[in-house]
Amino acid sequence: MKFLLPASLLTLGLAIASLFTGASPVSFWTVVSGAGDERALMLLAESRIPRTIALILAGAGMAVAGTLMQMLARNRFVEPSTAGTVESASLGMLLVLFFAPDLPVMAKMLVSGAFALAGTFLFIAILERIPLRSALMVPLVGLMLGGVISAVTAFLAYRFDLLQTLGAWTSGDFSAVLRGRYEVLWLSLVLTIAAYVAADRFTLAGMGEDFAVSLGLKYRQVLLLGLFIVAMVTAAVVVTAGVVPFVGLIVPNLVAMALGDRLRRTLPLIAVTGALLVLLCDLIGRTVNAPFEIPAGSVLGVVGSLFFLFLLLRRRSHAA
Repeated sequence: MKFLLPASLLTLGLAIASLFTGASPVSFWTVVSGAGDERALMLLAESRIPRTIALILAGAGMAVAGTLMQMLARNRFVEPSTAGTVESASLGMLLVLFFAPDLPVMAKMLVSGAFALAGTFLFIAILERIPLRSALMVPLVGLMLGGVISAVTAFLAYRFDLLQTLGAWTSGDFSAVLRGRYEVLWLSLVLTIAAYVAADRFTLAGMGEDFAVSLGLKYRQVLLLGLFIVAMVTAAVVVTAGVVPFVGLIVPNLVAMALGDRLRRTLPLIAVTGALLVLLCDLIGRTVNAPFEIPAGSVLGVVGSLFFLFLLLRRRSHAA
């Protein structure tokens, strides 16, 4: 694929830059030559390498999750942060912090994933019961559902004095990622591979239930698998770094504009481009106000909002 190799090389370059960007200076040449001091090597091993891996896994996972949601909902404006999935995962995480703060990370992710799955099912159930006269109704429903869930989460956080904690891990901040605190994200890699294995089935499901069933596809099973992947990937990212918005909106739309919707062909590029986007936004956040950091989620929020507006205006111009 002509786009995959350049995107992979650019992602590799950004990953290397991420290792050597930060408030504490670490020289590439001293590390390569073996002359690096013990402190620099420890910083790389304990913080920079885990952070870079987390950025790559989170970006790839959220991009693939957004693609699956768009295929299953058959709407280009849908992704975990516009369908109530992220907000549901955040609610689950907040309840875990209140009722069982000492649970291991994997258990927290499972609880958060269960809430994300429930919220996504609720979103799909609402879509099946209301008339959708416009494609814009789908993300509108998702944003309204997410707003209600976010309001409940904020009220509970205020009631139990967890507002500061809530704000800290919903900002999409990777600065606190250390060795031993990001490994749950490897699950998102496994789920991304599972999505690629089932790519043809998701492509058929995206053509509609009646058409997919007429071709012998077990539509409900594929829908359940897709929503499970979306929920678990979202939960893994929320537990590790908080909310990472709009990756699943920007990347699938850009790739679809260039290559279409056949997932077997596009998923590898979607995953690589998602990693590239999150790495880039994290680097921007670390350099524009150095030595202070702007969370990657905040940078993605600005970029994603502008891209969402671009999609709306593009759709309107095509309709005209």
